[in-house]
Amino acid sequence: MSIAEVRHLGKKYPSFELQDVSFDIKAGRITGFIGRNGAGKTTTIKSMLNLVHPDSGEIRYFGEPLSANEKQIKKRIGYSTGTVSWFPGKKIRDIVDTVHRFYDTWDSEAYRKYLDYFELDENKTPSQLSEGMKVKFNLLLALSHKAEMLILDEPTSGLDPFSRNELLDVFTALKDEGTAVFFSTHIISDIEKCADDIVYISKGRIAAALPREEFIGRFSLAGESLEETMLRMERGDHHA
Repeated sequence: MSIAEVRHLGKKYPSFELQDVSFDIKAGRITGFIGRNGAGKTTTIKSMLNLVHPDSGEIRYFGEPLSANEKQIKKRIGYSTGTVSWFPGKKIRDIVDTVHRFYDTWDSEAYRKYLDYFELDENKTPSQLSEGMKVKFNLLLALSHKAEMLILDEPTSGLDPFSRNELLDVFTALKDEGTAVFFSTHIISDIEKCADDIVYISKGRIAAALPREEFIGRFSLAGESLEETMLRMERGDHHA
């Protein structure tokens, strides 16, 4: 089942254009959104959240258009960009006490579950957390209001390899619970480790949107890593 459907998305800037971007995101799967910096990943994600208003196209979640159901849809999805800190000097428990009032879907039992799972101390402030733990705190807030889909913009950027692996394990655990995880990255090894599906954007256009194994079968040369495949494709050679 497709939780999200992006159809013919377009957005024009003076120096960049997003053109005819289309792909699906399915429940219980991890979708890696891959592309070099400046390829259009963040513009696409912001359009998917109506933080940027696209010039053309349609975005649907749970079968409903975002344009007419934004408030209801955003209660069912979670968004995190990198390691942005919420109120860096406030204790986590105080931040949560404020945030939970915005969601009638807030689940205190889920909050306690993920607080333990992520090994977060609610007496700490975001400024006292490592970069990896800040990402987990953002995820904690999303998951505590029963987000059925997570949209994450470069969540592993700036993390050390251990923290990145730990976060990818979290994604896999969430997938196993039926959550759709959509995350953008330029770190191709992260895609190799956990993604079920690959959406590859290059110069504002979708170059491929396929299950990972099908992507490898179609584009990779014998003995080639996914990273080598992507680098070759960025040079304009799409032929395996």
